[in-house]
Amino acid sequence: MNSAQKLAKHLLDIQAIKLQPNDPFTWASGMLSPIYCDNRMTLSFPEVRNYVKKVLSDLAGQFGEFDGIAGVATAGIAHGALVADELGLPFIYVRSKAKGHGRQNLIEGNINAAKNYIVVEDLISTGGSSIQAVNALRDSGANVVATIALFTYGFEKSVETFAEANCKFGTVSNYATLLEQAELHKYITPEEKNILNNWNADPKAWAASLSK
Repeated sequence: MNSAQKLAKHLLDIQAIKLQPNDPFTWASGMLSPIYCDNRMTLSFPEVRNYVKKVLSDLAGQFGEFDGIAGVATAGIAHGALVADELGLPFIYVRSKAKGHGRQNLIEGNINAAKNYIVVEDLISTGGSSIQAVNALRDSGANVVATIALFTYGFEKSVETFAEANCKFGTVSNYATLLEQAELHKYITPEEKNILNNWNADPKAWAASLSK
């Protein structure tokens, strides 16, 4: 079992990822989805947490030289701090918007402690929040080497978003591997896998079909 498969099974086992093709979730955006991913759950399971720290650190190492780690608030903060601890590097994190009081920071920590940063997210959907953080770091004079995350839904939009921002990215696991493991370990049936694939191919059309 490779790292993508092992992580996918971990996320299913601890219910960090839930699959409900016949009873969809409503995301914060209002979009209906048969999958919900909360990778913060990994923090409550030491074995999984340590595995996450290792595989994210290994993934970061695939992007060449860097000397700092930046987490994306809020879900990427803990995972980014784990990677920074594993690699013995400075850590900062980027808020979604500047704090409304005190120093009104957008970036927390000493950004000057490093020049070349790896950005850490928990997951990538469209890539919008990641690139927002990347741009904040660039505007502050830092160089972003790449963005990494535990999981991606594999939307084409995310690939376009990172390409437009000229930012490399990588994830440990992905949607196709998740469905493979979910079917293999009987979390879903082949029929449910088809539903989940249809959603991934076109989430808006899939959601629209539910109301017909």
